[in-house]
Amino acid sequence: MPEFIRTPIVEGQASRQAHADLPDGTYERELGREGFFGPVSHVHHRHPPTGWTSFEGPLRPRAFDTVKLADFGPSPWDAVELFANAALRFRVWASERSMDHLVRNSDGDELLFVHAGAGALFCDYGHLALREGDYVVLPRGTMWRLEVSEPVRLLLLEATNESYKLPDRGLMGPNAIFDTAVLDVPRLDEAFRAQQDERPWRVRVKKQQAVSTLTYPFNPLDAVGWHGTLHPVRLNWRDIRPVMSHRYHMPPSSHTTFVAPRFAVCTFVPRPFETDPRAIKVPFFHSNEDYDEIIFYHAGEFFSRDNIHPGMITLHPSGFNHGPHPKALRNIYAPKAPGTNEVAVNIDARDPLEVTPAASPIEWTGYVDSWKTPAG
Repeated sequence: MPEFIRTPIVEGQASRQAHADLPDGTYERELGREGFFGPVSHVHHRHPPTGWTSFEGPLRPRAFDTVKLADFGPSPWDAVELFANAALRFRVWASERSMDHLVRNSDGDELLFVHAGAGALFCDYGHLALREGDYVVLPRGTMWRLEVSEPVRLLLLEATNESYKLPDRGLMGPNAIFDTAVLDVPRLDEAFRAQQDERPWRVRVKKQQAVSTLTYPFNPLDAVGWHGTLHPVRLNWRDIRPVMSHRYHMPPSSHTTFVAPRFAVCTFVPRPFETDPRAIKVPFFHSNEDYDEIIFYHAGEFFSRDNIHPGMITLHPSGFNHGPHPKALRNIYAPKAPGTNEVAVNIDARDPLEVTPAASPIEWTGYVDSWKTPAG
C-alpha cells in the first residue's frame, strides 16, 4: 500500500517535542492527517490560531443546547436526530415513562449513553440495570425496552450497517483504559423472568429509517438461556481509567472507548493535569483535516471551553482550527486546579456530518464569536 510522504524537517524556532517546551511567546498548532494517527507537523505562531476578528461562511464552529429539547415521543424511534452521515446517526431521547413496547434496530449497532436518570433495560439476552453515565452497546437486531425508575435522557448513536468494537490498546496492553472485566452483560435473573407474560406485545423494527410493527400474543423476551459471543455490554464512565502523562498532553484518541469503521467514540473523564512546568495543560490547537468532531458535555466543568454547560454539544468541522478557548489559554502552563473535572462524550467522524433541521432551534449562534476574545 502506498505510504504518505514523510520527510522530517525542522525549520526556524521549533520545540524538540510536541506540546512541550514551546518557543517563548508562541502558540503551537498541530496539522495532522487521519485524526491523530497520520503524518503530523507542529507550527509555532506568534498569535493564537483562533484569533480572528470576523468569521463568514459555513465552515464555522457550532454549539447546540439539548437541554432545550422538551418534546419527545414514547419510543426511541421518536428521538430527535441532530447529526447524521452514511455511517453515523446521532439522536437524543428522553422519557419519564416505561416503554410499553419493544424496539429493534435492523440498520446498525446502537450505542446508548445515559445522560440522566435510571431504570432497567430488558432485551433478548436478559436484564441490565441502568444509571447515569452508562454506555450500553446493543448489537444490530437486539430487541429491547426500558423500564424507567427515574426520568431518563439518552444519547442514541447508531453505527449504520456496522458494529461497535473496542479500540486497539497497542503498547499499553489489553487492560488499559478499562479492563474488559468491568463490562457487564445482561442476566437471565429474577427481574427478567418476572417481566415475561402472555399478553400482547408490539415490536417496532427500524429498517432503512422506516418503522414496521410486529404484534405478538406473548412477550417475545421469553428466553430461558443463551450462549455465545454476540451480546450487549454495559460500561460506566467511572470505570474508565484515562491514559495520562505528566510531561505530555495526550491527544483525544488516547481516550477512545469504542470504534466503528468510520468514526470513534471517546470519553473524557476527570484526570490530573500534567505536572511538567513546560508541558501545556490545555488541548493543543489543531487543524484536523479529516474528521468532524462532536463533543457532548455530560457533567462537570469544561476547562477548555467557556459558556458551556452539561447537555450542550459542540461541532467543530474538519478544516476548522480549534483548541482551547481564549480564556483557557491563560492557564496553558499554570492550571487553577490539580486536575480536570469534566465528563464528555467525543465523536470523531471520518465523513462530514449533516446538521439536521431539528438542531436549528437549539443552536447557540453566538458560539463562533466566543472564540474572538483576546488571549490574556
